[in-house]
Amino acid sequence: MKPTDLEDVLQKFAIFGRYHRELLLFVALAYASNALYCSNFIFAAEEVKYRCADESFGNNTCSADSTCTEWVYENPNTFVAEFQLACQEWKRTLVGTIRSLGYMLGLLVIGPLSDRLGRKKALVLTGVTGGVLGVAKSFSPWYWLYIFLEFIESAVGDICSPIFVLSIEFVATKKRVPYSILCGLGYCLGGVLLPLAAWGIGYWRNVLRVIYAPALLFLLYIYVIDESPRWLLTKGKKEKAIEILQKAADKNKLEINKGVLENLYCEEDKGIGFINLLKITFGSRTLLCRCLICIVWWSSSTFVNYGMMINSVSLQGNKYINYALLSLVDVPACFIVMYILIYFKRKIPLILSFILGAILCLVQPFLPDYLAWLSVVVYMLGKLMSSVYFNITYIYTSELFPTYTRNSMHALCSSLGRIGSILAPQTPLLMVYWTGLPALVFGAAALVGGAVTFLVPETGNEPLPDTVKEAEIVGQSGKKMADQS
Repeated sequence: MKPTDLEDVLQKFAIFGRYHRELLLFVALAYASNALYCSNFIFAAEEVKYRCADESFGNNTCSADSTCTEWVYENPNTFVAEFQLACQEWKRTLVGTIRSLGYMLGLLVIGPLSDRLGRKKALVLTGVTGGVLGVAKSFSPWYWLYIFLEFIESAVGDICSPIFVLSIEFVATKKRVPYSILCGLGYCLGGVLLPLAAWGIGYWRNVLRVIYAPALLFLLYIYVIDESPRWLLTKGKKEKAIEILQKAADKNKLEINKGVLENLYCEEDKGIGFINLLKITFGSRTLLCRCLICIVWWSSSTFVNYGMMINSVSLQGNKYINYALLSLVDVPACFIVMYILIYFKRKIPLILSFILGAILCLVQPFLPDYLAWLSVVVYMLGKLMSSVYFNITYIYTSELFPTYTRNSMHALCSSLGRIGSILAPQTPLLMVYWTGLPALVFGAAALVGGAVTFLVPETGNEPLPDTVKEAEIVGQSGKKMADQS
């Protein structure tokens, strides 16, 4: 009997069958937690007015020759007040930068951990650890201890990377986009819940406890989700993969010939180690170039996306509502991405979204001051485009590399590309020179992202590659078919 490709089996499953609906819910909840954690510093370490004890409240202006020894804060129950950060704005913005730095370095560990231990073990470990450290952070009595815990929590508490790869490995090629996008709605949920929690609870320490404590429930994921069959096959655990696929078929009331499952084939990872796997991957000049391009994508996407979210609290109006509205913009962005990737593949949509997003950012500072509504609309549209190309980047990256290093390469590109999110928390400081400067920098970054996209192949409707050889010829379906015949 001809060997059965896992792709042929996955095509039989509908993404709205019971099994995949349940998995979608669990993935979306994990994404929601990630959205709550990665941006909590915007409200936990929010700006607060202060003055020297013998002066009136002003605009937080501090002179270089100030001899003030006692500061009075407009709200004493805030991060800035409790850690006495008056005239040390860099310490406040440092929280976001440290978070992104920890996230960046952590991905270099979590990606290989997921490829080695499995997607399921990695996501449970990171989810629970992140929750514990997040709660511990809320009790910190000292600023530098808080910074240390922020770094460690973001480094080892990223559930997003392993659960994303698990989710895309559970569906067939043609269903990968809609399923990933629907799971991604969890980000929108988390993005809306964060400002509402900050607004409703108020005290920053209590906010952290409320959003982190539920992460302990990720322990239940040991029982409610299964390991990726694709990963199991690459590790030679064929019987376990068949058991999971049969379980999914039973839940979906789907009949699959047992002989087909018994004949499943996938090239095994021989356990030669992460470093050697990277050497094999980077031994291909094609894949090395792709990795560099993906790093540019991620740098541009994270810089603009996080930068616009951080700066949204400086817009006119209620900062909590502004942030929630920008998060809600991700909902239409998800469905736009789903539509264009199904009907227009990957490459052209990514180029156009980068360029359109850049234009919206570049024109925003030059809009008339008396048309405040227009400025807000353009800002929202710019955020919409940044969400579109960030979502496409997330999916595109995972389709360019082979199975046994997919999570590692996705994590590596995401990690090194986090230089953008490391710089993003510092962009509000640019407004000292000109209020429109952050928007211009965002526009320039998006243009660079769009330019390098011309150098990658189209991956739309292509099966996920399992080997380096298959990855090298992604986008060349005719050549792949010839090689297999």
